[in-house]
Amino acid sequence: MLKLKFKYFKITLVLMSFLFNLHAQNSLKPATDNSNSENPKLPPHIINNEAFDVGEILEFDVRYGFIVAGKAVLSIPSYEYYNGRKSYYVESRVNSLPFFSTFYKVEDLYISVIDAEGIFPWRFEQHIREGRYKRDFEAEFDHQSSIAKTSEGVYPIEPYVHDIVSAFYYTRTLDFSHMKPGQKITLRNFFKDTIYALEVKYKGKQQVEVKAGKFNCIIVEPIIQEGGLFKSEGTLHIWLTDDKRKIPVMVKSKILIGSITAELTKYSGILGEIEARVK
Repeated sequence: MLKLKFKYFKITLVLMSFLFNLHAQNSLKPATDNSNSENPKLPPHIINNEAFDVGEILEFDVRYGFIVAGKAVLSIPSYEYYNGRKSYYVESRVNSLPFFSTFYKVEDLYISVIDAEGIFPWRFEQHIREGRYKRDFEAEFDHQSSIAKTSEGVYPIEPYVHDIVSAFYYTRTLDFSHMKPGQKITLRNFFKDTIYALEVKYKGKQQVEVKAGKFNCIIVEPIIQEGGLFKSEGTLHIWLTDDKRKIPVMVKSKILIGSITAELTKYSGILGEIEARVK
């Protein structure tokens, strides 16, 4: 039973990085001027980012019912230059707490090197340690040639396709104010060897309170299709601050055996004022 619970606990946090933030390919638009780009071979692509910067740290409690089962941290500790381009070095960590680790230990790390100008990935790493299961995966994205060179092979990709971490941060740069409740968007993401499609439904707005504070939020519901990265085993709703930062405040998943919730407990290094916070 504990192993089953941690299966859903882990999926919820991965979904927070993947499902919550994949407004990717349908919304990407080339900029009209990219004269300052350090790589002239790269097609013009500039995204206006007022959501995040180096130094941001987001910390979450992951609960199964009323029990805190683990912690998650999303952070941007530094810049990194990749192919001569300034990029964000981003980490997503998920760890079970000591009591639960006695039965089923979880230590997952996701790394993405994200172009600072275009908010698309150059490199992705996945290091999973869950019980006896171990997996290490790496991918380098050649957007000019439309291929991903991974530790398991070379695969075709769509230009500027996302990994599960870069998609999270890219979506935070978007404006949801034009969307109406019930409207869906189709997303694109590369994982392992395939590009996956995902629908996300905009649900509306709600004020929520967590340990980190009270916030005005927008709500989205990823609709997980059978045969995709994750099978449809329940419903998932995600609350993002209703402002330019689009900080994830809460993720709630109803599953076959109850519910799992990830709640924001601490944040620091935010790019600017969180206008959605209720004082």
